[in-house]
Amino acid sequence: MTTIQKKTAAGGNPIAHLTEADIEQIGSELDAIRQDVLDTRGADDAAYIRKVIDRQRKLELGSRAVLLFSAFPPAWVLGTAGLSIAKILDNMEIGHNILHGQWDWMRDPKIHSSTWEWDMASPAEQWKHSHNELHHTYTNVIGKDNDLGYGIMRVDEEQRWTPFHLGQPVWCFINAVFFEYGIAAYDLDLGAVIKKKQTKDPDFRRRAKQVLGKIRKQVTKDYVAHPVLSIPTGSFVPTLAANFTANIVRNLWSNSVILCGHFPEGVETFEKRSIDGESKGDWYVRQMLGSANISGSKFLHLMTGNLSHQIEHHLFPDLPSNRYAEIAPKVKALFDKYDLTYCSRPMVPQVYSAWHKVVRLSLPNGWLATTNAKNAPQQLKLLYKMATGGPKIRRAAQARLEQQARRMVKAA
Repeated sequence: MTTIQKKTAAGGNPIAHLTEADIEQIGSELDAIRQDVLDTRGADDAAYIRKVIDRQRKLELGSRAVLLFSAFPPAWVLGTAGLSIAKILDNMEIGHNILHGQWDWMRDPKIHSSTWEWDMASPAEQWKHSHNELHHTYTNVIGKDNDLGYGIMRVDEEQRWTPFHLGQPVWCFINAVFFEYGIAAYDLDLGAVIKKKQTKDPDFRRRAKQVLGKIRKQVTKDYVAHPVLSIPTGSFVPTLAANFTANIVRNLWSNSVILCGHFPEGVETFEKRSIDGESKGDWYVRQMLGSANISGSKFLHLMTGNLSHQIEHHLFPDLPSNRYAEIAPKVKALFDKYDLTYCSRPMVPQVYSAWHKVVRLSLPNGWLATTNAKNAPQQLKLLYKMATGGPKIRRAAQARLEQQARRMVKAA
């Protein structure tokens, strides 16, 4: 895949057949879907989020109570599983969606985007800026949407490959394991600040102080306070391990869901110039083609924060998450009407697709496509030559690989 602007109708551009009138009509029809939800949201929706919050809090409290006796293995397993689910619910269906302002219409000061804080290393205010204001505005625009690869990955074939990218699957996995800290660093734009030597900037220091304060609070809660409460039962270490495990489970799950939302094969990327003079209809189409869904059960949708309906979420980020399943068939019908691909797969295939792309783009263009069991030794030698050689060697080898890949496609 390459950016949609580099594709032709014959080369797989998914919107080449759409006229400007088509795109504006898509926008109008999506506006109508959104307005219908706005006109009908009410007591049932409010009861839903309050019920989820209530059950999440009871689950967390009950799990932490069980972990007071976590020296007993069954209690450790039960408490860790419950705490993991509670943390996932806190981040996904509750925190993420409240901070999007999905429930601000209730005018409940306790369930409002301006007052809510969540169980994450990243302060809510900083996350809202990087996620709500930047990611949702510049979805999948290379060089503008840092959520696309978090600034640490090669995310498109048009980006020049270097030996550095061979490590991409490794640091992508490390980022997944410690995802909440990666998000905190990302919200700080830490990489760019260090690169530009702006660490002494007063605004950066203020924001860094907020992050460190939030991390200190999280660490104190999970790795000091609750384990200390378990000392009388001899469960300090098991409780410590349980909290660490629950955080890792939450991080891996959250990362998987988010990776599935914008990075699987079949999801489009866009150039910066694509947003110049972008109309409301153009923005809608970009969200449609730059997002992917996960199909599954109601429980799966709940545990993903309904980000399993990522397409619907990116079209309507401020609508109550419990309504996404209701409008998904209407959105898909619109895709079908205009001959657009509604990218949706079950959880495991979608995760596999996203990671396949991570691995594929860590390698030179065409290398994976032209490699098989028979020529693997030869291909590995070529990869070694590209990794250790200079730019001229890499460019020449890259050209041959891409030519071979094109021949294979034509032969198929």
